[in-house]
Amino acid sequence: MGSVVAVCVSKTKGERKTPVSAVELLAEHGIVGDAHAGPWHRQVSLLALESIAKMQQMGLEVTTGDFAENITTAGIELTQLPIGTCLEVGQTLLEVTQIGKECHNRCAIYYQAGDCVMPKEGIFARVLRSGTVMPNDSVTVVRMTMPLVAPQTQSFQILR
Repeated sequence: MGSVVAVCVSKTKGERKTPVSAVELLAEHGIVGDAHAGPWHRQVSLLALESIAKMQQMGLEVTTGDFAENITTAGIELTQLPIGTCLEVGQTLLEVTQIGKECHNRCAIYYQAGDCVMPKEGIFARVLRSGTVMPNDSVTVVRMTMPLVAPQTQSFQILR
């Protein structure tokens, strides 16, 4: 189990998000008032505080929201969660829909550090259950999908 460190929003896409005291998530929409909300598969973005710490160790002065993530977590390995995993975050229920993203345009963080963690370590989710999320809320995996594994060759006898 992990926890929420920060919740962040922005009115415009492509900019750092501002930490706030709480956010309201609507099912099949995302965070009320956030630029990325809407009827698509990337309604909410999450990034681990541990990922932000990697960039800080490179000498960058970055903090929560600087990678345009909506929810910053601690104590849960987000990138290890398969697509389809359901997370209870505060009052909400989220379904992981994408791990990482392709950056078509390099962000300011990339130009400062020569790298950015969000494309590799950020995850995206859609909202299945509405509710409020705020710092110190718990983050719990409630259902984890099994990764696809190639079937082993087996012989079966058909009984009639």
